[in-house]
Amino acid sequence: MEPGIEILTEKKLVGKHIEMSFSNNKTGELWRSFMPKRREIGNTIGTELYSIEVYGNHFFSNFNLETEFEKWAAVEVTDFETVPEEMETITLPCGLYAVFLHKGAAIEGPETYQYIFETWLPESDFILDDRPHFAVMGEKYKNEDPDSEEEIWIPIRPKK
Repeated sequence: MEPGIEILTEKKLVGKHIEMSFSNNKTGELWRSFMPKRREIGNTIGTELYSIEVYGNHFFSNFNLETEFEKWAAVEVTDFETVPEEMETITLPCGLYAVFLHKGAAIEGPETYQYIFETWLPESDFILDDRPHFAVMGEKYKNEDPDSEEEIWIPIRPKK
């Protein structure tokens, strides 16, 4: 599974976020809260959904299943002029990303992430960069369907 290397241009997103850890996963709660309200966002770009993780400094160097991070459910927008009540904004800054295509049920996602962090990244010419990680769920995303597809974007920078 070789990624594409992409330069992301800045993206503005509107959505909801929650503090969680891998041991106290609240992803389902977040999406159940966001999905009924997403139609209130009027200035969307495309139909893709974004699942974003904002990790603190040294999150991966001192990895602990109980360390909390910000998890977002969001959609891309043209601007932040009108943000519905109970929604917030986040900007994905421009930068270099490794883009992996995860094919299969969402429950198989940890296998893809394990490959990325334990095999691909150590063997690559890149290291993690301190920017948000995210997944893009478009038309081919079908949650637990074995034919589901989503893009996983991992922030990287060249090794020195």
